[in-house]
Amino acid sequence: LPRHSLGRVAIAMDALAVLLHATVAFQSGRHLSHAGRHAATAAWHALPRAALRMEVEDDSFMLRSLGAMKEQFNELTEQLQDPEVVGDSRRLQQVSKDRARLEKRVVAYDEYVKLKQELADAKEILAEESDPEIREMAREEIRPLETRIEELYDKLQVLLLPSDPNDDKNVVVEIRAGAGGDEAAIWVGDLVKVYQKFAESQGWQMAPVTLQASENGGYTLATLEVTGESVYSKLKYEAGVHRVQRVPATETQGRVHTSTATVAIMPEVSEVEVELDPKDIQLTTARSSGAGGQNVNKVETAVDLVHLPTGIRIFCQQERSQLKNKERALSLLRSRLYEMELEKQQSEVAAKRLAQVGSGSRSEKIRTYNYKDNRCTDHRLGHNFPLSQFLGGDIDNVISMCIASDQKTQLQELAEAR
Repeated sequence: LPRHSLGRVAIAMDALAVLLHATVAFQSGRHLSHAGRHAATAAWHALPRAALRMEVEDDSFMLRSLGAMKEQFNELTEQLQDPEVVGDSRRLQQVSKDRARLEKRVVAYDEYVKLKQELADAKEILAEESDPEIREMAREEIRPLETRIEELYDKLQVLLLPSDPNDDKNVVVEIRAGAGGDEAAIWVGDLVKVYQKFAESQGWQMAPVTLQASENGGYTLATLEVTGESVYSKLKYEAGVHRVQRVPATETQGRVHTSTATVAIMPEVSEVEVELDPKDIQLTTARSSGAGGQNVNKVETAVDLVHLPTGIRIFCQQERSQLKNKERALSLLRSRLYEMELEKQQSEVAAKRLAQVGSGSRSEKIRTYNYKDNRCTDHRLGHNFPLSQFLGGDIDNVISMCIASDQKTQLQELAEAR
């Protein structure tokens, strides 16, 4: 126990000793003297007060961690008033970001401490007061306080879970046609539209990097760049195989076909995080195809990049200049190499988290979309959703359930570790 609680423990132990003596006397038929009765009454009142004060002064690891976070939060708040910080835009942005990251935890912690004190005061009144009306008022205060404190405790446990260092990053979304031929390519096109709608609903920006069109519609490969606030924290739950069951437009006999598309979510990384050796890169240029103006079609603005050690190939022609296409291609290469390293690390961990969807493997089927029954089944959650909801880009609820499931798993792992 912390030192400041030892006095409370001593009081509680003394009170218990007096009450034990009184109980033994009562059970044996002996009468207590006036002084003995007075001591037992005083002990009865002292015991809950001591226990309550120890409860308020709880010095658990969680509360110590939150106390330290509050101190850091206050320091960051002071830094926002520092002229040196205000004058440095990069430092000001970092301080503001760090403060915002702690704010939810500090607000919840302040409310938790305040309500714990109110609960202790209400219980102390209940222990000391003899007036029935005042005691009933204290009881009425205690019930909602205990409920709210329990809710806050659970919330604080979740807020203290280790966060994914990539959660704040932008992402590169790569959607590849799988089994199903032309229908799989059309399905890739449908998924692109879904994520476009979802990005718009979140206030994110989505731009195509590579779009390899299929002859009968859709894409064999769609690479998209999504930028905004905490993009990876949500889109990472979309990684995996998306299976669709429907009657293709080209099907004359009305048979249901099954097709798949693979979605990979790669966090954007800086040059510092992934270092590229120029010797490992083979780069050629070519003229861009499609619309874009005379300059784009006559000048070699497209970039074809190959990473020799891994064989990764990236073709980028979306930008109007060769330099910008090269920068985009290198950025995409860093993201893919980073993702490969992440998958390697995750495969070495026995208890894999949901952060990259179950096992973290692209080959894992995460959802089935059944057009006949208007049903979208998330296999990780074991839950069905209306297909029309998903196709409209309304997938925030599905992702929120994945996040909650992930947090539940983390809490169970922490409990088992203790």
